[in-house]
Amino acid sequence: MDKRLIPILLFNVAYMLLAAVWVVSHGNSEFLAYIGILAVLALVVWKVHRTINIPLSLLWCLSIWGAAHLAGGLVAIPESWPRSGESAVLYNLWLWPDWLKYDQLTHAYGFGITTWLCWCGLCSAFDRQGTPQPTLGLLTLAAAAGMGFGALNEVIEFIVTVLVPDNNVGGYVNTALDLCFNMLGALIAVLLIRFSSKDIM
Repeated sequence: MDKRLIPILLFNVAYMLLAAVWVVSHGNSEFLAYIGILAVLALVVWKVHRTINIPLSLLWCLSIWGAAHLAGGLVAIPESWPRSGESAVLYNLWLWPDWLKYDQLTHAYGFGITTWLCWCGLCSAFDRQGTPQPTLGLLTLAAAAGMGFGALNEVIEFIVTVLVPDNNVGGYVNTALDLCFNMLGALIAVLLIRFSSKDIM
């Protein structure tokens, strides 16, 4: 294994173990499911990395997203801080009151990163013909793939609401806002890919 991957692996194992200990000690069944899903996704990313050689910077970005996601549901905030919803956790924190929540920023970041990962997959698929140019068509495909994974995330959250009645997922407006911020993240990602150096892969 590439020695540069060891810090990334240790970071992921550390935050997942810490989250698992907290969840078990507090009996939070909702986030126990999320940790399991995150562990499976980490294994999928590892398999994909072995196939397409994901850039280290992107692996770090994915790892930070995983940590930010778990922190969002587990890290408590002071009762006096502005928030939406009943739970005083980071996900409900208003970063800009009535305009931008931590949850929405995490969605934009995460599915922007996912769009970048989809672009890397496209680059690998086209590798035999040479590195693809970031055309409107291919960037639209990468953005659509990133948004598709965002929609899959909402399906998983819906399943959580069915299986765990006492949850912090949110209602229809929250789901719609999540999808909008997923799209925003995907659009920012494709613009960065289009106007950055060709060494994005």
